[in-house]
Amino acid sequence: MSEITVTLPDGSYKSLQEGATVYDLAAAIGTGLAKASLAGKINGNLVDLSAVLPDGAHIEIITGKSPEALEIIRHSTSHLMAQAVKSLFPKAKVTIGPAIETGFYYDFDVDSPFTPEDLEKIEEKMRQLAGTGLVVERQELAKAEAVKLFREMGENYKVEIIEALDTEKVSLYRQGDFIDLCRGPHLPSTSFCRAFKLTSIAGAYWRGDEKNKMLQRIYGTAFADKKELDAYLERLEEAKRRDHRKLGKELDLFSFSDEVGAGLVIWHPKGAMLRTIIEDFERKEHFKRGYDIVVGPQILKTELWQRSGHYDHYRENMYFTEVEGQGYGIKPMNCLAHMMIYKTQLRSYRDLPLRFFELGTVHRHERAGVLHGLLRVRGFTQDDAHIICTPEQLDGEIKGVISFVNDVMAIFGFDYEMELSTRPEKSIGSDEDWERATTALLGALKDSGRTFEINEGDGAFYGPKIDIKLRDALDRRWQCATIQCDFTLPERFDLTYVDADGERKRPVMVHRVILGAIERFIGVLIEHFAGNFPVWLSPVQATVLTVTDNQIPYAQLAFEELRKAGIRVQKDFRNEKLGFKIREAQLQKIPYMLVVGDKEVETLTVTPRFRDGRNIPSMKTNEFADFIAGEVASFH
Repeated sequence: MSEITVTLPDGSYKSLQEGATVYDLAAAIGTGLAKASLAGKINGNLVDLSAVLPDGAHIEIITGKSPEALEIIRHSTSHLMAQAVKSLFPKAKVTIGPAIETGFYYDFDVDSPFTPEDLEKIEEKMRQLAGTGLVVERQELAKAEAVKLFREMGENYKVEIIEALDTEKVSLYRQGDFIDLCRGPHLPSTSFCRAFKLTSIAGAYWRGDEKNKMLQRIYGTAFADKKELDAYLERLEEAKRRDHRKLGKELDLFSFSDEVGAGLVIWHPKGAMLRTIIEDFERKEHFKRGYDIVVGPQILKTELWQRSGHYDHYRENMYFTEVEGQGYGIKPMNCLAHMMIYKTQLRSYRDLPLRFFELGTVHRHERAGVLHGLLRVRGFTQDDAHIICTPEQLDGEIKGVISFVNDVMAIFGFDYEMELSTRPEKSIGSDEDWERATTALLGALKDSGRTFEINEGDGAFYGPKIDIKLRDALDRRWQCATIQCDFTLPERFDLTYVDADGERKRPVMVHRVILGAIERFIGVLIEHFAGNFPVWLSPVQATVLTVTDNQIPYAQLAFEELRKAGIRVQKDFRNEKLGFKIREAQLQKIPYMLVVGDKEVETLTVTPRFRDGRNIPSMKTNEFADFIAGEVASFH
């Protein structure tokens, strides 16, 4: 038998017998590697360990430490879960089960919803199947054969998927008596599924279309080893403790009501104060950077939305109404009014750039199934701005926004990641304009010195964008800031400026948000700080506590003095034990408790106590006000 030669990642060569597999290569290198191998790469393409090596190929062995391993482990575990479900619920029909960022899921068509008890049974069955070490085998069939196979199995969802594929052959994976449609690759046997956990159950429409049947989705996660799984599960428990919906109720920040409508936030006094603090901060930061505050109407004529392209490309996310026979669209974004402000007068190149900023409340239709506390709502306020500038100014303006984002994220204590989202399949504008816009964003990203990813096809319909994802205390990613470069809407709305040569030219528009939706950002903040806001953000910075009723007159004077000094203060003069009042204030996560007893009345002082239980020496109320002011100044 003839030999083949392959190239390894370090540039060395290895010769094997013709017909050798990826696993054979791993075994030839060493028994340790063979034992640890999960899959392989042939010329950069992921393959199973059973894949035959072609002569002259570049080969890489995938182990549990490889970046690609987690997705393979999770996808294989989703198949293991589907096998367990079919074993326990033979009438269940399988649909799709991909790996996702946090683990995997699989959607099933079943007669009745799964229960938490079902989840325990499925997980136990998965462990049994994993323990048997079933070999996972890849098989390729002609498309017609695969359709026949799954139709005979009664798996009509798989039939629908296969019939929609534009291919002559499809690949299947078999483990024991379970067979599934999949591109692969997969783990070589079920015994490699060692560390997994089923986490939740949810409803999901087939293909995400609410007109289709509601399926049952089981979520789970999997890792290469139990230590990683345990660490992840602990983070999940911490995330539950930090859930902004739970803390929002406990801290009396906001609520939702079915009587009001799904996805519409009702802000309580402390939540509204938190919003006000953030919005005032935003106004100040924008003033510093040369932005002008503007305000646009909540509804604009339907014709404007048709002209902008929103009606054709964004209509399903909008709400419409009619006034005296005239159609109006409730705004889902603020750019149209900002362009109309620009058009109210003739602009010179000397006027540019113009930076219009609006804390604009918008409404977008989100399906009820995806609404999630403050993180996904139907009515929200954006820190929205539109920069209208000359093409020559574009690079500097984009870099200015990136710098703005960097400054603000540092103040709130977030690190972040960036990605460039390119032209989607459905879009408006010329190829030339898209190329110019993408090049501008790409150049600014490269000059920023930060690493970034390319997110193909996820730009806005009118232009590419930079998406900025902040990382919170639990290392979760949240989409907040965006920077969109737009040559198209200025064209559609005939925006012009008079250049130095006296000719009318077309400006460029940069759409951008820094925090994004204020509601979403507050939800992230609540979870990031676990409700323990820094003093500058705390809706209540201090509470005055009396030991007995005898101190109420002085405590009231201290309370009023602090309030006049601008401290966000509340009082608790109830006839309760001091320890009870302190515990109540700690549960409300108030930064400082100001204890007033007989000694404080005598010395005209207050005794501050940190929310973590530490005490600091007594001081005059004006000294405490100065102390808070200094702490606030240290944050921003």
